[in-house]
Amino acid sequence: MRPLRNLVSHLAALGSLLLLTSWSSAAHEIRPAIVTASVTGGTYDIKIALNAEALIAGIGADHKDTNEAPEATTYNALRALAPADLKTRLGEFAPRWLDGIGVEFNGRRAPLSIVSIDVPASADPALARISTVHLAGSVPADASTMRWSYAKSFGASVVRLMREGAEPIEVGWLKDGQKSDDIPLRGGTAQSRTKILLGYIAVGFTHIVPEGLDHILFVLGLYLLAASWRPLLLQVTAFTVAHSITLGLGLYGYVSVPPSIVEPMIAVSIVYVAVENILTSKLTIWRPFVVFGFGLLHGLGFASVLQEVGLQRSDYALGLIGFNIGVEFGQLTVIATAFLFTGYWFREKPWYRHRIVWPASAAIALTGAFWAVERIWFA
Repeated sequence: MRPLRNLVSHLAALGSLLLLTSWSSAAHEIRPAIVTASVTGGTYDIKIALNAEALIAGIGADHKDTNEAPEATTYNALRALAPADLKTRLGEFAPRWLDGIGVEFNGRRAPLSIVSIDVPASADPALARISTVHLAGSVPADASTMRWSYAKSFGASVVRLMREGAEPIEVGWLKDGQKSDDIPLRGGTAQSRTKILLGYIAVGFTHIVPEGLDHILFVLGLYLLAASWRPLLLQVTAFTVAHSITLGLGLYGYVSVPPSIVEPMIAVSIVYVAVENILTSKLTIWRPFVVFGFGLLHGLGFASVLQEVGLQRSDYALGLIGFNIGVEFGQLTVIATAFLFTGYWFREKPWYRHRIVWPASAAIALTGAFWAVERIWFA
């Protein structure tokens, strides 16, 4: 018991250190470009909010963090530029960028021209600088539909079309160079509620499997504690309730914690559950409460994903429900897969903890510790 109490004390101290020192990892997050298009009469206007430094450096969706990319040095040098200098660099890059943007009307590609580039001063070095590019052009007289595409090398895009005399259409989160469906410019109906729900279920699921390795390792840590269903059910319930609370509060703006705090603490949560798996084979009385606390942090991480999508407030509840369902399906997929590979065959074996739980938990703990250090000192 004493070693475990010492471990908790050390983790608490590390958590305090994280709260004081981890203020720069948000500068390295790779976020999707937020695209707001509108069609009025015979013209279209498109405003794209994006991380210009990541775009110019060539860091796309293959990396979750700019520090992981070979172009990290270039990215950091671009972040240090004054707004006017970055605007010049973005203007020089524009021809290549525009080649990777597709705006089609009735299946025919429309010419693109840049109206303006707005690069804000980087007031907070801990946050990624978001620049805005305004595009405009003519719409053919017979156009009835629009389609958007964004080159895979530029990362993901989140698209919304504002239509004259009709409801806006949420195109959703497009990845890997995916083209949008044909969007009706006038009349028609906005995206169905069912389609919106299914879209955010998919976003929630893919945020866990395959993209959320840190969340996968945390859930595996919960699974590895004991081979019976009761400890797992108590932990997963505590985690689900907790992250659902902060996911909702974060999305609606009632709670806001910088990713520079949330992400390192998520790494610490991975270390905690993995180390405790090695020290004990039973569900301790405080473990569900600790898992609940860490679940609050994971929920804030989930909320940042939904905020990136640029949901309209009227769709918050639907997006929240869909995303949460997707996250739960993702977690269940991780647990079911782990059970099929280990628990189903070996959980009754006398060597189960020594040969499976201990090595797996040690690997998870080391990975979490590496992330914690990386997200603080190498951010």
